[in-house]
Formats: sequence, structure tokens, C-alpha cells
Amino acid sequence: MCVSADMKILGCVTFLLFLGGIWGQSNRNTKSSGKSVKKAGANLGGDAAQPPPGAGVTAGSSRSSGGPAESEREGAAAAAATRAAGQQTDDMRLHFLRNTQVTCNDGTAAGFYLKEFRGSRRWILFLEGGWCCHSKESCDARYQNIPRLMSSSNWPQTRRGTGILSSRAEENPHWYNTNLVFIPYCSSDVWTGTAEYSFMGSLIIREVIKDLIPKGIKMAKVVMLAGTSAGGTGVLLNIERVASQLGQLGMDAQVRGLVDSGWFLESKQERPTNCPETVSCSPEDAIKNGLRLWNGVVPERCQQLYKKGEEWQCFFGHRLYSTLTSPLFVVQWLFDEEQLRVENIYMGAQSVSDEQWRYIQNLGLELKDSLRDVTAVFAPSCLSHTVITKSTWMSFQVKGTSLPRALHCWDRSLEATRNNRTPAKGCPFHLVDTCQWPQCNPTCPALVDQATQQEVTLLQMLVAMGLDLQRLGLDPQGDADSLASMVSNGG
Repeated sequence: MCVSADMKILGCVTFLLFLGGIWGQSNRNTKSSGKSVKKAGANLGGDAAQPPPGAGVTAGSSRSSGGPAESEREGAAAAAATRAAGQQTDDMRLHFLRNTQVTCNDGTAAGFYLKEFRGSRRWILFLEGGWCCHSKESCDARYQNIPRLMSSSNWPQTRRGTGILSSRAEENPHWYNTNLVFIPYCSSDVWTGTAEYSFMGSLIIREVIKDLIPKGIKMAKVVMLAGTSAGGTGVLLNIERVASQLGQLGMDAQVRGLVDSGWFLESKQERPTNCPETVSCSPEDAIKNGLRLWNGVVPERCQQLYKKGEEWQCFFGHRLYSTLTSPLFVVQWLFDEEQLRVENIYMGAQSVSDEQWRYIQNLGLELKDSLRDVTAVFAPSCLSHTVITKSTWMSFQVKGTSLPRALHCWDRSLEATRNNRTPAKGCPFHLVDTCQWPQCNPTCPALVDQATQQEVTLLQMLVAMGLDLQRLGLDPQGDADSLASMVSNGG
């Protein structure tokens, strides 16, 4: 188990949250019965508290306020419409699957949360994130540290959505009046598993759609499969299967995908291939091992590109994207914190070697290059992870366009194309920062020192990382004017 020393525990827990996007809420006592695990991953007993948060510097509140004026005006108008419609609650309510054979890891019932908006023919199906486990040892550790990602035993009866899952027009101006479905992640398989009793992520998605038929999803005009982190990767891996399932129902809905912080690059760090502990595995090896354990499935067209045993490559968006036929929008921070943690780089929590600093500098360039052929993308040059379910998601901009506005432009373009019209000009949805450094976009989330809870600047972060600022051409005694000029070009 990965518990030999304090820092190793911290690194393990942090890595277990890789592809995270974990939405913390207080638990309520909603118990559901189910069978015990009968295959790999058994002996997952025990009830444990949430692990402590990681130390160091993390993304916090945004330093910038508001999106474009147009979005603000649209939001205000939509808010008035919501009040006029007399919507009673913003909460999504829990529904367990009718098929009791499709379960969470520990045999408890899987399910979903639903907030209906009557009369709407637009649906968002959202996949939660939380990385995975890929062996008995890593699953035991996961169940002990984060049991809610393997069991529905303590799921609350309701959830309040934020960001794109909010039914408040002030917070979600273009998608507030949508049928909202939040699918909790309790299968630990990056939403690919089909193994009976234990790992059933892909089957959970299938059963949720079946259970939504009486709720009216067959009348949908647009179905957007969205997700953050592992849920974002789950969107990439399941979007074609969802489109096929809805097509078999005779639906004419356009199925789209929204991937938030699920577009990763392969690790450059060499590690042992025999790695029972999650923290000691590269993501590639974790997925290789996991695919066998989960009986995982990948999209057929991507699978055909690789020989048997190489299907793990389909978990990386830059390899999978060209094989997909459904429209896809990718939201990706260019300096994703979880991508850095894969390389054992914890911003503000440790010193950084010259080699690691070169990796940080190159990461933004490599991510930009991998996104070049993606039709719809929003990629700020920031240090952060996940955004679409945060209440501050309207604050971030690339080239003067906010994320909700970019999604709205993409929506309008798809509708125009579908109706054989020319898409509107001046409404961009391929937005990638041009500046080169972390945090060079002035609307990035502020960096917060977890020890002091104080906001820190990039210059302070570089000092804390032990880098030689003079060698970087910066004056550590100055007022950071040179740094400001360096990072303000672009954005």
C-alpha cells in the first residue's frame, strides 16, 4: 500500500485524485442495498473519512470578474425568464437505476441525479471524475480513502449544480433551461468497464439513458454528454456509444461531447511496469492493467488503429479525436495541475529541478500542438484543473471571449450547419491562448498558498519553487515589472 511516509501518503492521495474534478458535498444518510463485490477488487471493506487535501499552491478564485457584456445581458434576460417560469428548485434529485444488476464497485446501486426543465428538448448528461483503480491493492486504498467513489451508500438525496449544471440563469446563461443529469462516478474504471459485479462504468451510462426514456429524453433535440477529468475522458470514450444507443431508439437528436480537463498527454517519466500502487504507476500502465481488470471497452474505430494490447492509447484525446464522428468541444488548461502531478511536479509544494522546469515550459506548447486540429476548444494558459462545474466559470476568458460564450457560439454554429445556414461571423469557439507562461492570462484563477490561504503571484511561486530568477532574466528584488511584461503578451 502507498503509506510509507507522510509525503508519500500525500502524494498517493493527490494522485488518487488525478483526473479528479471531485465535487465535495456533505453526505446525507441515503442508504441503498446491494450485493458484495465478487471479483477483483474484493475485500474493499472499511469506512474512512475523506483524505486530507494536498498541500502547496492550487487554483482558487479568479482575479477577473465577469464575461463579455453580451453574455451578461443575456444572463440577466434569462434570469428574468427563469423567475417568470416559476422554477421551484435548483436541486437535482437522486434516482437509483431500475436495473439492479448494474452497480457501483461494492455492489450498491448505481444511479443519477436529475433536474427536469419541462418543455426543454435539450439535455446535459454529466460524468463525474475521480481517476481509477487498477489492481486489488490500489482499489483497497481507494475504498479506504475515498469510499464515495466506489459506493452509493452515503449519496445525498439531492445535489445543487454549479457552473454548466446550474439552473440559475445568472450563473449559466445558455444552458440553465436544460434537463440536467449528473451521473456520480462509483465504478473506478474511467467509465469503460463492463465486468460483472465490480467495474461497470460504461454499463451505468447505458442504463441511465434507458431510465431517462420515461422522463422524455426520446424527444430530445440536443443531448450533450459532458464530464470533467476522468469524466471528460469518459466522454471521449463513450460519446459514439451514446450516439448509437440514442439512434437505436429512433431519435433525431444531435449528440455532442464536452470534455473538461480530460485531454491528457502521455507521461515522460520512466517507472516500473509492475506497479500495484497507483502512485507508482504511469497513467499508461495504470490503464493497461485496468483495462484487463475492468473488461474495459474503447471506441471501435480507435481500437482498429492499434494491435491487441495497445488499446490503452485510445484513452488519450489526441490519438482518439480523429476517429470520432460526434461534435466535440474540448476545455483544457494549458498547464493542467494533474498533468504536472503525473510528472511528480506539485506547484509550490517542493523545489523544482531544471529538468522539471523545462517540462513545465514545454507543456503548454505540447498541449497547444495536440489541440491544433480540434474544431472547438477553449484553452487558457493557466495552472488549474476542471472548470465547467465551478460557479466562477464565467470569469475566465481567452482572447476576450468567456467559456459560456464560446460554448454558445459553438451551439449556434452546429445549429446553423444542421439547418444548412451560414454560421454567424464574430462568434469564436476555437480559442487557444498565445502567451507562453503559466498564469500569463490575466483572467486565470488566482494561485492560493494552501499553508497561508493567501493569493500568490507567479513570481512568488517561482521563488518558492527554488528557481534561479536571475538566470531566468528576472530581478528577484524588483517589482516584477519585467515578469508582467513577459506574461501579458497574448492571453
